Amino acid sequence: MKLLIAVHHFFDQWNAPAWFAERLRADFPQLSVVQLSDYKRLDAEILDAEILVAWSIRPEQVKAAKNLRWIHSPAAAVHQLMFPELVASDIVLTNAREVHGPVVAEHVIALIFALAKKIPGSVELQQKHIWGQQILWDQVPRVREVAGATLGLVGVGAIGRHVVRTAKALGMRVIAVREHPEKGTDGADAIFGPAQIDELFRQSDYVVLAAAVTESTRAIANAERLALMKPTACLINVGRGPLVDEAALAAALRKKKIGGAALDVFPKEPLAADSPLWDLPNLLITPHTAALTDKLWGRHYALVSENLRRYLDGQPLLAVVDKRKGY
Repeated sequence: MKLLIAVHHFFDQWNAPAWFAERLRADFPQLSVVQLSDYKRLDAEILDAEILVAWSIRPEQVKAAKNLRWIHSPAAAVHQLMFPELVASDIVLTNAREVHGPVVAEHVIALIFALAKKIPGSVELQQKHIWGQQILWDQVPRVREVAGATLGLVGVGAIGRHVVRTAKALGMRVIAVREHPEKGTDGADAIFGPAQIDELFRQSDYVVLAAAVTESTRAIANAERLALMKPTACLINVGRGPLVDEAALAAALRKKKIGGAALDVFPKEPLAADSPLWDLPNLLITPHTAALTDKLWGRHYALVSENLRRYLDGQPLLAVVDKRKGY
């Protein structure tokens, strides 16, 4: 049985370390484990692979991989895999949503504090050697407390559940939109269905996007919904770049229709050096660092190895993606 690891990215931390395959070989000697450092041999190696660990795969590779039964994505996002050939196949798809959930939730809270306490503005003033106490206080929205603020969460998945838990511990009121409200609140103060999302934008002091990309969530933060937000409210996106209409957000920030925003993800990455987003007032940009942690590949290994044991024993896998829904 062949397990093929084909994870190649320009950012070092997203690439599987050499020890990953070595440990798999030691723990699962019945497997033939092949790890590629780039995609040059992927077309040939995938032909007899039964298990694939990869960010993406092309439709023609799915057709050629007659033995392929299971694909595991080290990412939480799998919209790049939602093409007809894979969706219609019997190949099981799993992802790493539970690996990334806790650390991305930490990043959400960090962004909320940064916006509330005007940390970026303080850094900018420090670089200019300016004691900016009065300057920071005079800016609208003013420096404020997080406790008592309302966090509106779009998506109550692996990230969202951890956001709810942490925000509640900080004394925040949490409201959320989820596709199936009947699944429960997961600790939130109120749960809305998708039809009530406008109300979430109206009530929230911080709108946090942590949903998967589907046809119904693309540009979910559009001009109409941004217009519903309080003039002091902030938008935070740690989900997927396409969830935000960037042109509409830029207009809202320039016109000071909302209090601020923080983006960790973008439709095209890296963000181009000439993107107008860099210079927008009151926009905090983090370069897709929400999921970064020195424990990343250890957590990946725990999930992959557990699922391998289940796969070999004929047991249900963890973190299975519903290919029809796209998450």
